[in-house]
This record gives sequence, C-alpha cells and structure tokens, in this order.
Amino acid sequence: MGNETVAILLALGFFGMLMIGFPVAIALAAAGLLFGYLGFGLGLFSLLPLRIFGVLTNYTLMAIPLFVFMGVMLERSRLTEELLDVIGYAAGGLRGGMGLAIILVGVLMGASTGIVGATVVTLGLLTLPTFVRRGYSKPLACGTICASGTLGQIIPPSLVLILLADIMGESVGTLFAAAMLPGLVLAAIYAIFMLGVGAISPQMAPAIPLAERELITTGQLIAKLFKVVLPPFALIFAVLGSIIFGVAAPTEAAGVGAIGSALIVAFSGRLTRQVLTETVQNTLKITAMVYFILICSQAFSLAFRGLRGEDLVHQLFAFVPGGLTAEIIFMLFLLFLLGFFLEWIEISYIALPLFLPLFLQADVDMVWLAVLCCMVLQTSFLTPPVGWALFFIKGVAPPGVTTRDIYVGVMPFVLLQLVALVILFMYPGIATWLPRAIGWM
Repeated sequence: MGNETVAILLALGFFGMLMIGFPVAIALAAAGLLFGYLGFGLGLFSLLPLRIFGVLTNYTLMAIPLFVFMGVMLERSRLTEELLDVIGYAAGGLRGGMGLAIILVGVLMGASTGIVGATVVTLGLLTLPTFVRRGYSKPLACGTICASGTLGQIIPPSLVLILLADIMGESVGTLFAAAMLPGLVLAAIYAIFMLGVGAISPQMAPAIPLAERELITTGQLIAKLFKVVLPPFALIFAVLGSIIFGVAAPTEAAGVGAIGSALIVAFSGRLTRQVLTETVQNTLKITAMVYFILICSQAFSLAFRGLRGEDLVHQLFAFVPGGLTAEIIFMLFLLFLLGFFLEWIEISYIALPLFLPLFLQADVDMVWLAVLCCMVLQTSFLTPPVGWALFFIKGVAPPGVTTRDIYVGVMPFVLLQLVALVILFMYPGIATWLPRAIGWM
C-alpha cells in the first residue's frame, strides 16, 4: 500500500472518528499516530516530541492565555451589561437603534475578548428577551446577536489572527493591522443594514419608547459614556495600538491588557473573589483546550506530510480551471465547508498548512490571504445547519424563540458577510493599506 493511499485513509479515518463521536483532539492524535506508524514506522515518534516542544515554547502563542484572561475578566465582571444599557439608550431614538447598539457592543467585545462563544452567549442572555419585549422581529434579533457576537473572529486581538500569524510566518502586529479595516467595514455593513431595516420596515426594528428613554437624562448618559465606555475603549486602544505601532510585542501587550482589565474591573467595584476565581478557571479551560488541540494536531500534520499528502493537495488544485484566482476561491470554499464540521483551531492547523505551499510558490500576498481565511471562518460560524453561533444562541434563547427564527435571522447576515468577502477579494488594499502605512509590509 503506497504512502498516498495511507494519506487518504488518514483523512478518512479522522473524519470517521469525528462522525462516531470522538473529540476532535483525540481523533487528530489517534489518526495521526496510527496511520503515521503504518506509513513509515517508529520514525514518527522520534520527530513528534520536537514538534510538540516547538508549539509549547512558541513565544507568540504565550499571548493566547493573556488575551483570554483579559476577555474573560471583562466578560465575567458584567461590564457588558452597562455597555449595552448606555449605548442602547444613546442610539435608542433611532429605528433599529437597539440593533445598532448590539453591533457596536459586538465590535467593542470583539476587540476586548475575541471569544466568540462567550460573546454570543452574553449578548443572547442580556439582549434577546429585551429585543422581543420591545417588539423587534425575532429572526432579526437572533441574526443581529449572532452576527455581532462573531465579529471577535476578525477584529483584533482575535485568537484566530494570532494562530494564523504563526502558521503563515507573519508578525501578529501585521495581521492585527491588516484585519482592523476589514473588521470595521463588516461592522459598518451590518450597521447600514440594520438602519435600512428600521427605515423600510419600522415594525421589525422599532425605536425604544420615548417614556423609557426619558428615564435617563442627557447629562447622566454622557457621564455613563465616559465611565462605562471610555475605560475598555482606552484599554483596547492601548493594547492594539502598542502592537500595531511596534511599541510592544504581542505577548507584552497581552500582559498589559490582562492587568488593565483587572484594574478596570477593580475600579468599577466588581472585582470580587468569585469573579477572579471564575476568570482564572475559565482562562485555564480555554487555554488548555487550545493547546491540547494544537499538540494533538502535530501528530496529524506530521503524518500527513510524511505520507506525501501535500502532493495529493497539489494534484487536487491542478484540476481547478481558471488559474490562481480560481484556486484561491476553491481554497476559501473548502475552508467554508470545513467550518461546518471543525473548529477554527483545527482548520487553521490542519487544512491551511496543506494549502499554503501552493500559494507561497505563486507569490500570493499572505497577509491578504490570512484576512480572507479569517473572514471565511467567521462566515462558517453563522451558516445553518451547524454554525456554532446558532447553537450558542439556541442554548440561551427564551421560550418562544424557535430554531427557525434563528436560522432565518442569520441568513441576511451570511449574505452580508459574503458581500464583505467579495469586496475584500476585489480590493486587497483594504487589508494591506494600514500595514503598509505604518511600515509593517
């Protein structure tokens, strides 16, 4: 049995174990070790420790637990509730204003947490009952929450961008700068859509009643804007700005962000023993999950490459008509499909390294390609029937909100994301302008 045949069996074995219920990390390690041994014997086991050691000692990846701590601290302290109240009242006079507030909070949470599941669950728990009570269309409410919650996939300091920087050999600061404008463009497209719905169909996105808005004066609103919105915004600016402009390394800036988030929560009077305990525990769980998958993925990728699986990938792309542009579109389509079944971590460390050599040889801009991949992975989070964001919001939806409401609600936002993806594909400068302007490229 040839090595290429074993490589195909390796991929099939991995997906087979997923289908019968094995955890992703276990399926990766088991398939890699078994078929790697069948392909080239015990040599795999002598190389694997070096690969694992490289992951565990990667200085850039040390930023992951620190950014996770920063995000979980802000999320666990319930500062999000105050953010929603303040921005909601500020935009409440507009038709679709509450939806606009959710999008703005999604941008702020994405830039401070970068944890999609936590953001969607938090926004769903806090806002979905209020959306329904104020007369918003249930599908529109569900779609807005899911889409806003997934903005953390592309808006820095996204964990996806940190891993893509390591995989593609680019600096974290470069990818953070490259993803900034595309993320804001996507959020702006959402906001325009929401305001358009409010203008065309006000019954779907009504304004907050005047009597409710009058409960807080303009002076109180301005004071709360400075007290609630300014501190996390300043923290985000300090952390991302120091990375993008080269003042600090990503790991150093992440450490500052972790300490800064704790200080913000402490000054707000919410830093209790319980909040600190829950933050540390959740940081440990999320970080352990990420690193465990990264470690297990080394066995799979090492076996697949050793079995010359990359040659199979190159042969597959050779059948794609249309040249390099068509090959990039084909790769993005494959990533989109994989997003139905796999987490972004596995896709990033398993699928992408198989495709990248082909595009490196063709001299494709890796920064632009990384942002395209990131946006595709974000789209897969929303797409029925198995988009992860849909499961997150279904788990916290109040009675009366059906699965159909969620699926119908996210479809316009999936289309909007595809529009943003096409815009980015047609105009790479959206991703490359800022890194070039500040001298990263």
